[in-house]
Amino acid sequence: MDPPRLLADIGGTRARLGLEVAPGRIEAVALHSCDDFPGVDALLSAYLRDRGNPPVRHAAIAIANPVAGDAVRMTNRDWSFSVSGLERALGFSRLVVMNDMVAMAMALPRLAPEELHKVGDAGEPCTGVKVLLGPGTGLGVGALVPISAAAGGDVPETWMPVASEGGHVSFAPADETECRLLAVLWRRFSHVSAERIVSGTGIPLLHSALCAVNGVPEEPAATAEDVVARARADDGSTAAQCLSVFSAMLGGIAGNLALAYGARGGVYLSGGVIPRLGERFDVAAFRRRFEAKGRFAAYLAAIPVWRMAAGDDVALRGAAAELDRVLQSARTA
Repeated sequence: MDPPRLLADIGGTRARLGLEVAPGRIEAVALHSCDDFPGVDALLSAYLRDRGNPPVRHAAIAIANPVAGDAVRMTNRDWSFSVSGLERALGFSRLVVMNDMVAMAMALPRLAPEELHKVGDAGEPCTGVKVLLGPGTGLGVGALVPISAAAGGDVPETWMPVASEGGHVSFAPADETECRLLAVLWRRFSHVSAERIVSGTGIPLLHSALCAVNGVPEEPAATAEDVVARARADDGSTAAQCLSVFSAMLGGIAGNLALAYGARGGVYLSGGVIPRLGERFDVAAFRRRFEAKGRFAAYLAAIPVWRMAAGDDVALRGAAAELDRVLQSARTA
């Protein structure tokens, strides 16, 4: 392997950086507040300077933002940069910038068994397309496609990530209650996306709309944590119903993505929302809606769903894998 490779996972609030000093070995991991830096160049420069400016030639950035072309402008922070300009300014031979869900997807084949928890009992692991769905602040979507297999075996040797903005597809109600919820939300938004309500920021909005549908006085909930706390305090509350409806909606979206991508390799759930829900994540409602696709119910029943329980460095691991894939492709081109 060449000299240390710089890896960065940049979100709207915080950035995690590390150095890959050997294949799969990431050291000097540091977490920084984005508020402390005027831009990505200053962030990366400060990190390298604090570590004695190691001779980095190759670097990868996973960023919570669509990446298309050379110009990158963050949607949740007033940062923008040119990929080629940043590459030149920091003296890199190659800088690869990717959507954070691409990095997460590239990490999937490298996760240890203990980093995955099965959601429900249905489905068994098999080789094929993998779909990643990440309810966090928003609703991230990505996929991983097997390209080639090792000689004499069925296990993929090469994977190709697929970037997606699938969280912004139109929300599709699946029962009468959800139709009424959508009607309430349409009063506020011309387009109600899946992310609008099936995300951490969407849970309070979903709770508010459900109060309107049920005809009960609304108890304002500023955060998803507020809704979870009320649900835990009262099983019969609108908050408890909200989290069950949320779980079912997430299952429906996951099922749609599994069909769209032909995800026989499984659906993987990431993001911070499900851990925060804890026991209030309704696994039965999720799996029931996941499979409720009419003539394709049996097809979906065979697809496993996993919840990722990997460490905070999983995006760095995936960014390292994608950087390695890009460099390998360049060598064989």
